[in-house]
Amino acid sequence: MILIGHYDSPFVRRVAIAMRLYGVAYEHRAWSVFAQSQEIAAYNPLKRVPTLILDSEAGEAGEVLIESSAILDWLDETVEPDRALIAASGADRRAALKVCALASGLADKAVSLVYERAVHGRETPLWVERCRSQIDGVLAALEGDRAARPGPWWFGEAINHADIMVGCTLRFLSEAHPEAFDADRWPALGAHAAACEALPEFAAVVLPFFVSPPKA
Repeated sequence: MILIGHYDSPFVRRVAIAMRLYGVAYEHRAWSVFAQSQEIAAYNPLKRVPTLILDSEAGEAGEVLIESSAILDWLDETVEPDRALIAASGADRRAALKVCALASGLADKAVSLVYERAVHGRETPLWVERCRSQIDGVLAALEGDRAARPGPWWFGEAINHADIMVGCTLRFLSEAHPEAFDADRWPALGAHAAACEALPEFAAVVLPFFVSPPKA
């Protein structure tokens, strides 16, 4: 199978890390949503990443999965239930999905600020303030939740999708907007990010943040 997208995207990276934790082999195509938009469009009309191309029985390109949450849902179905990186149902699953949703939304806002500055060539004060307010609010919520959970990972002894999404988002935020994340202000999140980045699965899929400008 083929995973499309740069590893500096927290959404691409979360999928790649989950695949490595699951032991799922893949080919990586580090295509930019700007520089290789037409190549991506051949598989995903949204021209977004991550995009995952599954293998067909004939060994050719098969079904295409889009959006990180949908890709992870499929991955979870491919492993034994006790290896899944999220609870199958109930309150534990809902709690993990809430953390994932908060971290994913935070990443979306961080990406929006990148586009505002690097793509649109402006910084509209009202929009920037709104995004920064949302980022700060989510960081506060995640800090409080993580601080209240003393285990090595968010929901106990084993890493799950919530841990991964938060870790990937915090790295992206700290690189794209270093002024927005202060580990001294958010110590539980800082410690969580460090624990994530210490794992070999995280270290194997790292790309320093950069902006690939759109084609003229």
